[in-house]
Amino acid sequence: MWLFGRKGPSGFSSSSTAEEVTQGIDGTGLTAIVTGASSGIGTETARVLALRGVHVIMGVRNVAAGRDVKEAIVKEIPTAKVDTMELDLSSMASVRKFAADFSSSGHPLNLLINNAGIMATPFMLSKDNTELQFATNHIGHFLLTNLLLDTMKKAARTSKREGRIINVSSEAHRYTYKEGIHFDKINDQSGNFAAYGQSKLANVLHANELAKRLKVDGVDIIANSLHPGAIVTNLFRHMGPISGLVNIFGKIALKNVQQGAATTCYVALHPQVKGRSGEYFKDSNIGQASAHGRNAELAKKLWDFSMNMVK
Repeated sequence: MWLFGRKGPSGFSSSSTAEEVTQGIDGTGLTAIVTGASSGIGTETARVLALRGVHVIMGVRNVAAGRDVKEAIVKEIPTAKVDTMELDLSSMASVRKFAADFSSSGHPLNLLINNAGIMATPFMLSKDNTELQFATNHIGHFLLTNLLLDTMKKAARTSKREGRIINVSSEAHRYTYKEGIHFDKINDQSGNFAAYGQSKLANVLHANELAKRLKVDGVDIIANSLHPGAIVTNLFRHMGPISGLVNIFGKIALKNVQQGAATTCYVALHPQVKGRSGEYFKDSNIGQASAHGRNAELAKKLWDFSMNMVK
């Protein structure tokens, strides 16, 4: 049970669920990719989109877990169109293979939900020798988005329906390094939570810069970031004693998964969001990112830095 349920201008609040914010919306004919859909809010996002008629492709690292989720969704919603594809966002090779396989499938792409994430892990490097949280939470999604952008542009043109790109960030984007992004020391070992905050700030900056570029291109695609809320999920698994406290007190103070997926589903499907790009959403309403998160120069610098990393 979430403690604070005051409704915002959208008519929804922190206690609204994903089903509530998409009630009456028909997503038939839309195709979505949801990364990290084998657990937590990713699973609920996939389920609710499928419930609304969207064809959902779940990008998952654990294919067996993804298949279990698909079976559970189809059992509950016999008409659901759900597919599972392997995707390890910490590996650029895996991201490239996923994008190539998706493109060759011939599916259109209307919604790209960059949801997967890891949090406060012990210091580790990715397969590409980048700090694991930055690699998984930002670089993998940055590359994936770039590789799928032409497919999205084509779908927006042919379907005459607005494309939407959504980066699931966090209020933790406020708790990063002093300068925002450690460009000169991206593999810093000194603080795993600051590194998490950095990766979540990158999600916001990426969406903002992408929104600006899509507008210049004149394509009917919007890009936004969001804070899903503090949720009882396995994101806390690397946080030792905190993980136990979350499980004990979470039911009182934190959102449940149905509430946690609400903002993502709202930004993905709700007509109120049409034309709104470069925004930061929370509790299914427009919020405000940190000063770093609103820094256009920092967003441009991160874009160039990220492009250099993925080449």
